[in-house]
Formats: sequence, C-alpha cells, structure tokens
Amino acid sequence: MEERFRDERLSDEERVEDLVGRMTLEEKASQLKHNAPAVKRLGIPYYNWWNEALHGVARAGAATVFPQPIGLAASFDDEFLEEIGGVIATEGRAKYNEQVRKGDRGLYKGLTFWSPNINLFRDPRWGRGHETYGEDPYLTSRMGVAFIKGLQGKGKRLKSAACVKHFAAHSGPEKGRHSFDSIVSKKDLAESYFPAFEACVREAKVEGVMGGYNCINGEPACGSYHLIQEILRDKWGFEGYYVSDCGAIKDFHKNHMITKDEEESAALALKSGCDLNCGAVYLYVLSAYERGLLSEEDIDKAVKHVMTTRMRLGMFDAETEYDSIPYEENDTPKHHMSALKAAEESMVLLKNDGILPLKKEKLKAVAVIGPNGDSREILKGNYNGTSTEHYTILDGIRREVGDSVRVYYSEGCHLYRENVEALAEADDRISEAVSMAQRSDVVFLCLGLDARLEGEEGDANNSYAGADKIDLEFPDSQKRLMEAVCNTGKPVVFLISTGSAMNLSYAKEHGSAILQTWYPGQMGGIAAANLLFGKAVPSGKLPVTFYHSAKELPDFEDYSMKNRTYRYMESRAQYPFGYGLSYGTFEYSRLKAETGTWDKKDRIKVTVQVTNTSSYDCDEIAQIYIKLTGSELAVPNASLTQFKRVSLKAGETKELCFEVKTSCFQVVDQEGNRQWEETDTVLYAGGSQPDEVSVSLTGKKPVEIRIKAEDRFAG
Repeated sequence: MEERFRDERLSDEERVEDLVGRMTLEEKASQLKHNAPAVKRLGIPYYNWWNEALHGVARAGAATVFPQPIGLAASFDDEFLEEIGGVIATEGRAKYNEQVRKGDRGLYKGLTFWSPNINLFRDPRWGRGHETYGEDPYLTSRMGVAFIKGLQGKGKRLKSAACVKHFAAHSGPEKGRHSFDSIVSKKDLAESYFPAFEACVREAKVEGVMGGYNCINGEPACGSYHLIQEILRDKWGFEGYYVSDCGAIKDFHKNHMITKDEEESAALALKSGCDLNCGAVYLYVLSAYERGLLSEEDIDKAVKHVMTTRMRLGMFDAETEYDSIPYEENDTPKHHMSALKAAEESMVLLKNDGILPLKKEKLKAVAVIGPNGDSREILKGNYNGTSTEHYTILDGIRREVGDSVRVYYSEGCHLYRENVEALAEADDRISEAVSMAQRSDVVFLCLGLDARLEGEEGDANNSYAGADKIDLEFPDSQKRLMEAVCNTGKPVVFLISTGSAMNLSYAKEHGSAILQTWYPGQMGGIAAANLLFGKAVPSGKLPVTFYHSAKELPDFEDYSMKNRTYRYMESRAQYPFGYGLSYGTFEYSRLKAETGTWDKKDRIKVTVQVTNTSSYDCDEIAQIYIKLTGSELAVPNASLTQFKRVSLKAGETKELCFEVKTSCFQVVDQEGNRQWEETDTVLYAGGSQPDEVSVSLTGKKPVEIRIKAEDRFAG
C-alpha cells in the first residue's frame, strides 16, 4: 500500500492521519514517551524529544552561550532576541544534521527545544527566576514571542520547535514543588499569569507547551482538562503538543495523591490533553487501556499531536530547506559577536557618581576583587551549552587595559562557604584583597551568586532553600569583603552577578558605581569591560524590582499578586522595574494618543519625541506605561504597555510611534473577564516607569497625558 504519509503534496493533516492509521495500538502508545522508540516497519527512527535551548543549544556540547534570559529581558530588545533565536535554531540544526549522519539520536540531540521559560518572576527568592524574562507579563510576552519566532523560523517547515513552560502558574517554591498546590484567583490568572502564554500561542504559534509539577487550584497542571483543553486549545487555539515536566505525572499518585497508581495517572493526564510524557508513567498507557481507563481514541488524539510536530519539522520529508545547514554553522565567530552584543545590551547600570566611563590613560593600577571576578560559573547560567571561547570579568579588564595598567587580582573570599576552616581562609584572602585595593586607583568588586546557588530543585550545593534563596542578602563572606574593601577609601565599582534581585543597600551607599551583569554568557567579561571603559554605553533596564529586603514580600507560597511586582507593590523599591542609567541623557516631549472609540479598535497609536541631549551616540529604551483610575478592578500602579529600543546619535531627535493594544485599557473582573469601565487613563512615556523612586534616581519625570473616560469612547 502506498505510504501517503511520505507524499509531500498532501497536507500535514492528511499525512499524519495516514501515518497514525498504519500504527498498531502498541506502536501508538510507544510514541507518547519522550524517548520514543523506532517503528522500523514504517521507517520511523528513534526520537528523543528532550532538548533545551534556554539561551543557546544546551547540554549537547559546543554551542554559543548567550546571556541568561533575565539578562536578555533587561535588553528590552525583542527584535534582536528574535535574531538570537534564529542563531540558536541554526546551531541546533547544524548539530542535529551532523548527529543524524552519525546515527546519534540520543538525549539533547533533537529539534524540539523545551524553551523558553515564560513563567512570571513574581518573587525574587525563586531560584529559577533567572530563566525567565522577568516580572512583567507584557515584557515577558514580547520577549517570548520574539524568541519563539526566531527558533521556529519563517520557512515552510519549522527550523526547530519551541516549547513554552511551565503552564500556567509556576514560580516556586522549588522545595516541595512536586506536591505544591498554587492557589490562584481567576483575576490574577487572567491579569498576570496567563497573558504571556496566550501571546505565545496566538501570535508566535508556539509548537509546544509544557505543564508544571504543581497543582493549580487543586488540579495537576499536567492533568487539568480545563487548562489544557478549554483554555489552551479551545479558547486560544493551540494546535501543537502538550508535554509534562519530567516526572510530573508520577506526582499525581506519589505526591499530590489525586490518583492511586500509574494507570490512573496516565489516564488522567492523557484524557486531560497531555500528549507526551517526560518520564515513565506512559509505559502504563496500554495497561490503563486494558483496565478500561483509556480508549483508543484518547491515544490516537495524542499520537496525532506529537506526529504532527515531527511532520512540521520535516522529519518525513525527503529533504527540507534546513537539511543542508553544515556543522560549520555551529559556534561561529559571528555568533560569538551576537553574544557580545547581547551581553552589552543586557547589563544595567544602577549607580554612577560620575566615575564611569573610566579612562585607562589616567590609571596606573586597578584591582579586580571578589569570588566572581574570575568566575566561569557566572558566565554559564543554567540550562547552558559549552562555550569554546569565554571571558571572565578579569579576562575582559586585562584585555582592555593591556600592559599600560597594572591589574591586581584577589578572590577575596569564598562565594558562600561559612565553616570554620573557610572563615580563617577568608580572613587571609580579605587581607590580600585590602592590600591590592590600597595599591589601586579603582577597585572592581565582583560579588553575587551563580547558578549553583540559585537554580532548580536539587541543583544547589549549599545551604539555600533547595535552590531558592532564603532572603535577599549577600552571603556573610561577601559582606565582610565588601566592608573591608570599601573601608580602604578607594573608589569601588560593584559588579553584581546574580540572576535576581539582591539587597544592594551597602553598595548603593558606599560604591561609586554599580553594574548589574546578571549571568552574561560567554562574552560577558568583554562586555563588562567595554561598558566600564566607554567602548559601549549602558542601556539595559531592570526587568524585575529590586527590593530592600524579603521582609517587604508576601509569603513565598502565596500566589496572590497583592503587593507583588512593580504593578501591585505597596512599598518603595530600592531599584525599580524599568530603571537603568546611561552615559547619555534623553528628553521626552510631544506625547500624543489618538482618542475616541477605543472600544471599537484593536490598537491605538501613541507618539512621542525622544532627543539625545548628550555627547554620546547611544541607545535608549523608551517605555510607555498606563494607569487606569476610578475602578477598584484596575491594577493599582502603572503598567508597561509598550517599549522600543532606539539608537540616537548625539543631539538627534526621533519621533517614535507605538501601537498600543486597546485591551490594555480594560480591567479584569473577579471571574477573569476583560471589560470596559468608565475609567480615566494616564499615559506616561519615559526612560523608566513613573514612580517616585525612578524620578528621584534619574532626575527625570516621564511626560504624561491624561485622557478622560468620555474622550476614550466619544465618536
């Protein structure tokens, strides 16, 4: 019989229908595991679905390592992030093509990337928060959509298949995540947790969605018919495959105690719409069928979804446009330069008393001090590939100053260790660090964490709370070091490498400058040096709020948005979302918005003029915020609703045009429905959000216009 599933003249739907129709029940059930065996009689090879590409092709050898997503979010550069996604897909295809030729189809070798992580970074204690694009649903949606479009490409076939995770409300705690139940109101789901997922499904047509380990309002995320079928597929139109997080379906009976055994768990997940199991529970699909818990139609539905994804990747075509990408396209110098640009754009200048940019011709000696000064770990983040070229902060500064400036280096202290032997050793290294600081014109104090201290459950090798942070404080070893170095009286530039917010009060009071580097990828050291010495101008903005302490935060396990993130917080931030300094200065003027019949339009136009009033050619991130007044249902503070990275030459003025979705001007009721109310609107435009702290730190107040309710709806 003719194998119609090989006929490229037919639609994918027709080909998949033919393919699945040729498979036995046993063969179909076998394809629902992440390590799907070959079906030799049909010429279907073994395929392992599990691959990662959070900020570069991960866990599969040599690849370009870009900044961790929290840093990419700080760039507010969604256009460039789409390019980065394209680079990662190219490297993924180059590696896949070579590996297939070698018969290597193992773990981390496929084209289904379980990235990006678009969970809302609602609490800075969450260890995996640096995998995300921050705390704002709009910024997260824009970055997620861009990255997915880059990964999946614009060709006839998918260049690679992206997968958003972890649907839908998942952001810690890591410890106990296998039994945790996230209690979330319908309003908070619709207003904060859902928007990025909806955008990635509707706009980017993301191919995969991964469910979390947790329950959401009593239902397991990988076994909720309401979430998977009614919301994701029926309401948003998702047409791809749904996969469990690894081991999540086992939690149904082991930890959530919702089912009694493997067969019941497999049946609940499959009938709810979870097509693919990362784990072993779907080994029991056939026995669940034999017990009458599943029908063949249930199995067929899932198999068609997973086989459609493989079809869209061109795995049953004679040849695709991507099959000719050679291995030489992996880990190239050009891609490394993209990683450098991304790192430069990602770093955020939080304080500068005028010391930066430094002029090396005025320096005789500098000191690079701290446990992250020569750390390769901070370059990696987590879910990382293996860089073949990498530069620590010490490397970057040495390269920049050359032989003309003496560079002293001391680790200063251990990153976190506090046992008796380490304390004695730390005192010795602190003494060394002080000696070097005293001999230097400027000290670069490199502090923070790395992905061994904040990350996924089980990854941490420390006293932290299962890879979550217990608070926002630096380890005591680093506190002693910063005090000793600052007490020398030398100018200190703090370089903070973390994936999340920390209490920077000491650095803010005693430092001459603070540069937040995040986990900056393989070129991070050169990027930092370029910014410190003026080869590049800082332009990054914070994608998360920096708080004074964890005491300001609600309980970590509380998923209500009350007093969380900049949109709902009731206290003053230490450093606010959207904030970041530049060597340039900018003026905003002539803010305008079209009025009338907003309820009849999908978008309205907002324009503003931005002028570079400095002597630097540099980038500015123009941000548009709105605040609705007069409704108890409105978000209490201003909300980001558009942004644009713009390059301006010294003295140049540009008029920027933004298209703002009118849904931004609606409120969300307690049932999670968006609706129009007779609210007045305040529209802001500036280089930061319109809060008191941002105005105080920047000395600039965003321009604003006020629009009455009657002007929004007038004919």
